[in-house]
Amino acid sequence: MSVFFSSVSGVLIILIMVAIGYILAEKKWFDENSTLLLSKLVTQIALPAYMVTTIMRDFSAHELKTLLPDLRYPVISMLILFALSFAVSNALRIKKAHRGLFSSMFFNSNTVFVGLPINLALFGDKSLPYVLVYYMANTTFFWTLGVYLIQKDGMGKVKINVWSTIKKIFSPPLMGFVVGVIFVMLNVKLPAFIISDLDYIGGLTIPLSMLFIGISVSNAGISRMRLDRDSLGIILGRFIFSPILMMLLVIPSQMSDLMKQVFILQSAMPVMTNAPVVSKLYDADADYAAIMVTETTLLSIIVVPILMVIIKTMI
Repeated sequence: MSVFFSSVSGVLIILIMVAIGYILAEKKWFDENSTLLLSKLVTQIALPAYMVTTIMRDFSAHELKTLLPDLRYPVISMLILFALSFAVSNALRIKKAHRGLFSSMFFNSNTVFVGLPINLALFGDKSLPYVLVYYMANTTFFWTLGVYLIQKDGMGKVKINVWSTIKKIFSPPLMGFVVGVIFVMLNVKLPAFIISDLDYIGGLTIPLSMLFIGISVSNAGISRMRLDRDSLGIILGRFIFSPILMMLLVIPSQMSDLMKQVFILQSAMPVMTNAPVVSKLYDADADYAAIMVTETTLLSIIVVPILMVIIKTMI
């Protein structure tokens, strides 16, 4: 029972900050450019700084060397979910105009704006590299397969810009992780004032992420939430199939218990916040994507404590 209450407590920390963002958005404190600004501040400034200082402070070269081989688990999981998404789509008779977007949302997680703060609240800074390993697989799949599927819905034909895709994959958070790893491997010691600056800037990551989610929920509109075949399939994919599949993959493995827990939790995160943006860009159904981001984000508040109890009893 203590595991459940500690999980609820971790989620409540996050929920209060999301609620503040939602209330302020409802009071019109933020305009339509605010989500873009907060997204850039988190992904391009705060999170890379947070990566560098946390990796340098909390991890040794030996620990980091053992991480990358375990990237195969999220990769295998997402490939299986990708194939499964078509079977579910056919079984639920998802309409043709939604099928690509449905599959993309089915197998991709919100690993940064929701996954990172929840993992840090529940497990602390030690979970960060494991979060980032999952993020590496997730962001690669989204900006390749995920975008390809969304384009097919909206444009009928697909045109992938290789250079743009590479830039999206090698994003500032991932580069912050890479820089932190390089500094640890080379035993680089940064001056104390630079470390302090990076700490202060990195400290913005979680509160700004949560404000961003709150504003996004407000913009999408809770009143537009619905439970139909399209949304039920995504909920099954995000909160049932994905964590069960990850459990089957990681529990028999030799990786650390913390890494197993983080991978399972990351696999059960809500739909990526990028999905509505990409859908709008390629003339797919951005409203459907926005509703699914809202529904799965709110449902994750219920799912995470339950999932944590299950994880703790099995690992």
